[in-house]
Amino acid sequence: MAKRVAIIASNGGMFDAYKVFNIATAAAATDAEVGIFFTFEGLNLIHKEAHAQLPMPVGKEHFAQGFQKANVPGIPELVAMASEMGVKMIACQMTMDVMGLEKEHFIDGIEVGGAVTFLDFAYDADVTLTF
Repeated sequence: MAKRVAIIASNGGMFDAYKVFNIATAAAATDAEVGIFFTFEGLNLIHKEAHAQLPMPVGKEHFAQGFQKANVPGIPELVAMASEMGVKMIACQMTMDVMGLEKEHFIDGIEVGGAVTFLDFAYDADVTLTF
């Protein structure tokens, strides 16, 4: 039986994106079933425009050169990898409603659902993480 990893992404910065998609793709690479619930600022990580231009945190600009030297893929590449690996991505319907966002604002292949949609996945999770 495959392991199941449930991730809640509620923060929307560049470092948050690296944490979420690094763990998600690593888990998917080990044949785990992975689901990510994006809520509030976490929706930036799958927003068509925002995920491609997440700013480097102030005072951490030196990391940009380190990412490049270490050949770390950019956020758009990590998002695409996660999608190709079958990571289930759920955008929070309530947050979308509050922010006036529609499914079309997000990358292809996401699901839109509420907390219950995520909980249905997370109830059987072996690992649950929040970023």
